[in-house]
Amino acid sequence: MSYDGITTRSVVHELSSFLIGGRIDKIYQQEKDELLIQIYNNGKNYKLLLSASSNNPRLYLTTKSKKNPLSPPMFCMLLRKHITSSIILNIKQYKMDRVIVFTLTGFDELGNKKNRELIIEIMGKHSNIILVDKESHIILDSIKRVPISISRVRQILPGLPYSFIDIDEKSNPLDLNLKEFISNLEQADKNQKLLKFLYGSYMGLSPLISREICFLADLEPNRTIISIDENSILNLYNSFNTIMTRVNNNEYEPMYISNKDTEEIIAFYSFPLKQYGNIPFTKLSSISELLDYVYSRKDSFDRVTQKSAHFRKTLVNRLERAQKKLANQKDDLLESKDREKYKIYADLLQSNLHKIPKGVSEVLLENYYDENLKKLLIPLDNRISPAGNAQNYYKKYAKLKTANRLLLKQIPETQLEIDYIEHVIMSIENSASVEDLEEIKEELVASGYITVKSKSRKKPKEKTPKPLQFISSNNLNIYVGKNSKQNEFLTMKIAKKEDLWFHTKGMPGSHVIVKTEDKEVPEQTIMEAAILAAYYSSGRNSSSVEVDYTEKKYVRKPKNAKMGMVIYKNQKTLMVNPQLLKSQKITKVED
Repeated sequence: MSYDGITTRSVVHELSSFLIGGRIDKIYQQEKDELLIQIYNNGKNYKLLLSASSNNPRLYLTTKSKKNPLSPPMFCMLLRKHITSSIILNIKQYKMDRVIVFTLTGFDELGNKKNRELIIEIMGKHSNIILVDKESHIILDSIKRVPISISRVRQILPGLPYSFIDIDEKSNPLDLNLKEFISNLEQADKNQKLLKFLYGSYMGLSPLISREICFLADLEPNRTIISIDENSILNLYNSFNTIMTRVNNNEYEPMYISNKDTEEIIAFYSFPLKQYGNIPFTKLSSISELLDYVYSRKDSFDRVTQKSAHFRKTLVNRLERAQKKLANQKDDLLESKDREKYKIYADLLQSNLHKIPKGVSEVLLENYYDENLKKLLIPLDNRISPAGNAQNYYKKYAKLKTANRLLLKQIPETQLEIDYIEHVIMSIENSASVEDLEEIKEELVASGYITVKSKSRKKPKEKTPKPLQFISSNNLNIYVGKNSKQNEFLTMKIAKKEDLWFHTKGMPGSHVIVKTEDKEVPEQTIMEAAILAAYYSSGRNSSSVEVDYTEKKYVRKPKNAKMGMVIYKNQKTLMVNPQLLKSQKITKVED
């Protein structure tokens, strides 16, 4: 990922063409460190996203929307007061840094003209959005207040003067010439690597574009300065100059490179990068479109990861407790199976009370239950009478008999709970959106695994689950449940008795339904559905997974079973490789 100074310059260039002269209509703060500003210009509405997130700070035009909070935060209220209806006079980048300044003009509540600057600093965990009075350079407020307790070097607080962060030792790469480039090399540590020299010496360069400069010069980025000759220095400067000429001329072709198998984004930039060789890249029409695509995916992934970590931790703790409980129950069951021994002890003691002296710790008695009448050594508690020992053994026998009856019922229940928790954990790991996790959260609340503070007594409206939908190569509909709620909905509400039902054998997985439409299902569709069942299971990363399938009429939910838990019969079993999903001619139906 690389939102560097060059990316910032391309964003400013694009925003200037769309937004200068525009009017700020609406301001929302949908996250604690994120703003959405609606701007009207030349007959169009634009949505400008500004984020000071520590993980994903950014600025661009977006087409996405988020849910607004019930009450706007204080900073949002302040912005609405000071800059709503303001006109955007200018948008500029500070030097080549990741700092963007919006110059705004408007009127205060008394009708006096006021010029403001909205400044976005994209600086990792130090990112911020700051409103400044243009004439006095006094900070009105910021989305993150920075008192002296957080930073002794630079405070960002209302009433303090605003000043840019200047990195004096870094040069502006847009003003570069060969003489200065050689001078910078000569003054640098001779053992410094070329990669670090480039992004450490020139403002706005990231490691990504620094590697590209080295690649174009046919130089390894990890080579040291002392190891290169004059010809290599000239090649390095020429490749540097080629890129900077393109940047100076604002010649951008936004693109991203992704893994063809996982669709994970490997890199993105304002123009194509040669360092990735023949790996295909995808061009987009604008830098905002690129950033909107990349960061919405990353932002969604981060939010899913953060939210799922909490649920997963809770469930893993419950799983460990259930597994420990099952182990103890099995130990107790094993002991209860030995209960007849204690009844024999009691019977023999009761029959021989007159023969047993008081105060002994054991006694050897003839066992009349044994066909050979072998003698049996019986342990005794020498603190109580032989009759008392007999009664204790009768009680122990009765207790173990009762325990055996209860354990034979409890052990399957505990195993079902373990199966259920493992299935929910699998669903969490396969979740691709916050909406998926919200469904799981509702399920966990209903099952009593987590509790939430209710802000309203009104019961929320039940949402219809949205399982995944695919079209097979034979043009049949295949549905995949992403969690227990969707599995239950699919199997119990959507599937008809003639439809085919699929599930991985002996492991947590999704319910998969093939809608037969009262026709015979081709073998290819059956194989595709089985591969989907294997892929959306805990066996996703395996190369061989067993999948059972049967008609839905042979699937039923046991009484009192948890959501999505079923039993089935008359199944057939296929062995499939979930890794083959990408090669199947299956079409995913998008929402």
